[in-house]
Amino acid sequence: MSSLPRFSVIVPAYKVQAYLYECLESVLSQSFTDLELIVVDDASPDGCGAIADEVADRDPRVRRPVRLCENAGPGAARNKGMELARGDYLLFLDGDDTLAPDALQSIADRVKETGEPDVLVHDFAGTTWAGLPVRAAHDRRLTEAGSAPFRLDHRPGLLDVRPAAWNKAYRREFVEDHGFRFPPGIHEDTVWTYQVLMAAESVATLDRVCVHVRRRRHGGFLDRTTRAHFDVFEQYDRLFAYVAERPELAKWRPLLFRRMVDHLTAVFSRRDRLPRAARAEFLRTVRAYCARYRTPDAPLRARARLRHLLLRLGSPRLYGALWATARAGRGAAGLARGLGRLVRGGGLRLHYRVQRLLPLRADRAVFAAYDGRGYVCNPAALENAFRTSVPGMRTSWVARPEHHHTLPVATRRVRPGSMAYWTALARSTYLVSNVDFDRRLIKRDGQVLVQTRHGTPLKRMGLDLQDRPAAARGTDFEAALRGSDQWDYVLSGNRHSTLVWERVHPSPYTTLEYGAPRNDVLLRATSTDVTRIREHLGIPEGSVALLYAPTHRDYRHSQRAHLDLERVLRKLGPRFVVLARAHHAYDAPLTDLAHGRLLDVTGYPSVEGLCLASDALVTDYSSLMFDYANLDRPIVIHTEDWEAYEAARGMYFDLRSSPPGAVARSEDELIDIFATGHWRGSRSAQLRAAFRERFCQFDDGRSAERVVRRVVLGETEVPPIVPLDQRRPAPSATAGWETSPLASVPGQSRPGADDPLHT
Repeated sequence: MSSLPRFSVIVPAYKVQAYLYECLESVLSQSFTDLELIVVDDASPDGCGAIADEVADRDPRVRRPVRLCENAGPGAARNKGMELARGDYLLFLDGDDTLAPDALQSIADRVKETGEPDVLVHDFAGTTWAGLPVRAAHDRRLTEAGSAPFRLDHRPGLLDVRPAAWNKAYRREFVEDHGFRFPPGIHEDTVWTYQVLMAAESVATLDRVCVHVRRRRHGGFLDRTTRAHFDVFEQYDRLFAYVAERPELAKWRPLLFRRMVDHLTAVFSRRDRLPRAARAEFLRTVRAYCARYRTPDAPLRARARLRHLLLRLGSPRLYGALWATARAGRGAAGLARGLGRLVRGGGLRLHYRVQRLLPLRADRAVFAAYDGRGYVCNPAALENAFRTSVPGMRTSWVARPEHHHTLPVATRRVRPGSMAYWTALARSTYLVSNVDFDRRLIKRDGQVLVQTRHGTPLKRMGLDLQDRPAAARGTDFEAALRGSDQWDYVLSGNRHSTLVWERVHPSPYTTLEYGAPRNDVLLRATSTDVTRIREHLGIPEGSVALLYAPTHRDYRHSQRAHLDLERVLRKLGPRFVVLARAHHAYDAPLTDLAHGRLLDVTGYPSVEGLCLASDALVTDYSSLMFDYANLDRPIVIHTEDWEAYEAARGMYFDLRSSPPGAVARSEDELIDIFATGHWRGSRSAQLRAAFRERFCQFDDGRSAERVVRRVVLGETEVPPIVPLDQRRPAPSATAGWETSPLASVPGQSRPGADDPLHT
């Protein structure tokens, strides 16, 4: 180890013996090795000290553990670690959390790329007390465009990123020059975070999950029921005193006041944090602090104003009465809500009728995907093309509030069923979706409705489901036909799709055989993009990444994994990694056993990005196979429940006789396909070539451009389709390997490349 390591990783340890070893191993197993690990035993009564000693004995990068004489809290423990640190950058990791694989390499690369900033802010992901992944919103504040590094003035939204010590890297000389130290008590991260961000001359961000944060079932500092939560008031006293001593920071007072009220609200609203007898006192103290630090022009979100007002009034009885009213939920309150919905519904219908009398806006377009989901699929690709390619075009996106974080800043967020929603449907010239808009939509003369669809049909669709009750699930086919009668254009990626759509949706629209806009990125991405996404996902360098993306089952009400992914990985060996993605119809991860080689990517915002990051696709009957084939990478089909699926849904062709690659009829056959290298053999390549010739006809990276030129700009001549043999999709990360990594699978057969069992 060099005399001055690049990173000093400081870990305070107190009553975390069950997790500490995993935490320390996550640091020492990093691919980036120029580090020192400093463990501070905060007078822990359990085995933390012994675990730290054991790890230090076998790895010279671990400094001899420091022991405090008495428990002083995580802030004091971190301060002690900083006194010993020699690294260029400081990182803090709680003893029950872990570093993501290759996190330090990503941080080192970003720090170098951005010119050694004072602070680097990176992303994190949560885990439950059992270590299971928690789906979290992708923080778009870490992906905003602009130069790097920057000052907080240019990206004030970073003050809304979780104020924690462990989601940042700090230049040690910057910390020492300013004399920053963690204050005593809990909620200590608040003062530290805001001080370092306001003082930093240069800040950079890293759009990658670097830390996995465990939510403790019992014992977490912030989850205890204790009067210690009153420490939060002293923390804000320290913060506002720091600002008062520095006149140049006065501009931050409004934002800091808002953050303070949000923070105090969060502490009080969690009913398990404060002892019952202390809640009234806490609320009175909140009122005093709101008066003490009140800033008249502090920005408040509309939905938070009432809650903030109640806190500032400081009346426990009033707050409690409204809390009880909110929880009542039935009886008179339920009747009132029902009446309210009727009144509101009538008002919205009247509003929509009035809006339809007003002129259309030629510069407005409204987009939606999957009945209110986020910024995904073909509509997302078209929204970007509309907004960036047509001067003056203003766009809106219809999404439920939980998906608003996925939307670009430049498009307006619209909640389904809201007044703004009906205004957008009534006044926008262009309506774009991959499913139907609200059935109450009345398309006006002059409006243009683009139906993008969301994949090539392998499963039966539209009118072909009339004799498939399990798949149709009460579909109103007459209403569906009325909906398709309003379509002006339908997009198609291949001739097969054209023929199916025009038969199962027999309406007078125009089919645009321009390709699928969502696949443009697959044809235009570069090797650099592939590397970046793999690093963001935490895929270890040199690994073979398999994207496992099964479709939903119409004959099942819940999700069930058809592969034992842990067993598959054990059989294939350490070179393989599985990216597991559940179908969007299920609101749950595909696996609850995620770890370094089994990554749940259900919450990743872009399935196209996952395609680019992977080296092969494993699926069953998902239409993703048609999109993935554009990359000309291996595809393996798993058809264990073919008969049941075909009986429930029906297919347009027998996938087993015309597959895009090897076909496995069982889990053991799937393992064998990868163990023998058959997944990327010559026979699989031949099958894929024939599949691409049939189903990748129009996807050449310019689909969105063609749609804009034809639909918006009115051009009749659009760019011609690039022939299949002239397209150059980005190669996979393992494309240049001489031979594929094989796993020894004792007891498995080794059929030849042309064995009919696999084709």
